[in-house]
Amino acid sequence: MIKHTFSLLNGIGERLERRLWGNGILKWDDFCSLKDIEGISPEQKKAYDDQLTQCTLELSMGNAEYFAKIMKRREHWRLFDVFKNEAVCLDIETNGFQSRQGGYVTVVGIYDGHDWRCLIRGENLTAENLNRELAGYKCLITFYGASFDIPFLFRSLPGVRFDIPHFDLCFAARRLGINGGLKKLETMFGIERDDTIKGMNGYDAVKLWGHAASGSSEALELLLTYNREDTINLLGLADILYQNLRESTGIEKYQKTVRGYG
Repeated sequence: MIKHTFSLLNGIGERLERRLWGNGILKWDDFCSLKDIEGISPEQKKAYDDQLTQCTLELSMGNAEYFAKIMKRREHWRLFDVFKNEAVCLDIETNGFQSRQGGYVTVVGIYDGHDWRCLIRGENLTAENLNRELAGYKCLITFYGASFDIPFLFRSLPGVRFDIPHFDLCFAARRLGINGGLKKLETMFGIERDDTIKGMNGYDAVKLWGHAASGSSEALELLLTYNREDTINLLGLADILYQNLRESTGIEKYQKTVRGYG
């Protein structure tokens, strides 16, 4: 999807982007190959050509941080198909308080499509360890992380860094007109949870941490299972929402029209 994206250029929004698609300008190469484009001045066309050439180079090098800087956060989802195999899902648990009122992170779960790992307060949860765990990944996937998980981590673990594109599934779903929490979306799309934690919610996780902090290994194990399910289910949901977002742009319709099928 990213190579169809012109809205990363200054002055081009989604409406003009669709107009370009409607005129058969579907990809960056199509844009750059034209001498002039109606509605775009020669000076602006040259600047856009230069930027798209740079984007092509950065993409070929897999420079995800470059796109995180130049793209609006709400459009980071467009990078998912390119960086899916280098994406990482993240979900945190807390003690139930706001970070400025004695709140702290208890567990950070991380899943890359192969392995789930966790950092636990009092054992291995530090900014350095989290940065090390996230190093090398090129797309961050969360659910409501832009408003909760990431700001909470910034306040709780000074020095933690998030420099890659961020696909927040909560806001992606809202953009599609789908409201509700992670569990609701899982049910809607047929994503299953481990039977041992079905029906649990964030408040249950807070209580489990309290028991775990008092020495209950069973409570800690159940908390980690809860976090694991929250984290690993993000990847399957990301696939579904990405496809729906892509379809919502209309790009497939424009592709078919240009190819003579529509």
